[in-house]
Amino acid sequence: MSLRLRLTLVAALVVAVVVGAASMTTYFVMRHDLYSQVDSTLSQHAGRLQRDPRGALSPFAQSNGDVAQLVNASGSEAGPQSPIPIDSSIRAVAAGKRSGFYRDITIQGAHVREIVVPVLGGGVVVARNIDDVDHELGRLRLILILVSLGGIAVAALAGALVSRTTLAPVRRLTGAAERIAETGDPSERVPESGRGELARLGTSFNTMLAALEDAIETQRRFVADASHELRTPLTSLQTNIEVLKQQERLDPAARQRLFDDLQREAHEMRDLIGGLLELARGDDSRLAKTTFHFDELVESVVERARSRFPDLTFEATVEPTTLTGSSDRLERAVWNLLENAGKWSAPGSSVEVTLSGGELRVRDHGPGIAAEDREHVFDRFYRSAAARSLPGSGLGLAIVREVAEAHGGTVVAEDAPGGGAVLTLRLQNS
Repeated sequence: MSLRLRLTLVAALVVAVVVGAASMTTYFVMRHDLYSQVDSTLSQHAGRLQRDPRGALSPFAQSNGDVAQLVNASGSEAGPQSPIPIDSSIRAVAAGKRSGFYRDITIQGAHVREIVVPVLGGGVVVARNIDDVDHELGRLRLILILVSLGGIAVAALAGALVSRTTLAPVRRLTGAAERIAETGDPSERVPESGRGELARLGTSFNTMLAALEDAIETQRRFVADASHELRTPLTSLQTNIEVLKQQERLDPAARQRLFDDLQREAHEMRDLIGGLLELARGDDSRLAKTTFHFDELVESVVERARSRFPDLTFEATVEPTTLTGSSDRLERAVWNLLENAGKWSAPGSSVEVTLSGGELRVRDHGPGIAAEDREHVFDRFYRSAAARSLPGSGLGLAIVREVAEAHGGTVVAEDAPGGGAVLTLRLQNS
């Protein structure tokens, strides 16, 4: 059952309950009012008979269409006979064993309302034909039924129209989702109009599509860039392997150079694949996060850098800093910053590492960053003209930015006073 049909049925049901309750209330109020009028007339007639039972009884004494019958204390009819049947209830009132009462009976096929009251020496019954009352009540029932059915029909129609109008944005969203599922193209957008929850739903849906489109485009660029970057070392490996097939024609020095090239290219492939995997993880929320001492992590990475670059001096000044996040990813980010500084530093120079207020600064004394490269150094696979002669894949600083953003931080590159570059990783303290 569709949502539109359910809303229509709910609207019709609610109106049916309300109109039905109102109709029943109206019917019973009118019925009570009509019966009260009949009972009032019967009561007045019976009161006159109580004051003067004999004088009021002419043959089948008539008063406004009423029929009266006296009953003596013994239970027998007194005076002229009437069509009113005398039963035990009436005899009990005449004998003084029961108080008076009203009731409905049928006499010769006619619906009759009667009152039984005690009088001196017996009782009296006054009856009135109320077929006309029944006729009026029947007309009222028919009118109320027709009004109720009409109200339910109008409510169902109005519910259908309202649900059609209200659910139009939902139908558009559904259509867009089905087309995107069929074509795989998230560039489609749904119209955003009006206000309220459904309008917000359309806006949120378009925002989601935009994010999905960006993610897919980023993935496509990532795959294309990765394929391009992997093609170069793979081609070089293939070329060297083809040359090695003819190793009997090579002198030992040439073969050694080939083996050295293969080893270097294998290391580059390993680093490139590791960087790709690191970037592919992005800001995965499923990564384990712990609270740890970031200053201890930085000192550990600085020790590794001293071993990796023995010709450089790494000066570290750190203050106690506690963070909550992925220590493995932050360690990789810090290492990439130090490795980048070491790669650009001349032998005998120094690299200054400072950790203060949740901000890590790595300053080298190399050539610095050209103005045209400064905005791109954190892009994936970007390598400046000066960097193309150096080993690397162009992923190191891109990984630093990914890790920083995953931890709610930033990373910037600036020229250092007096030459060199300073890279600043800003993180939020926990």
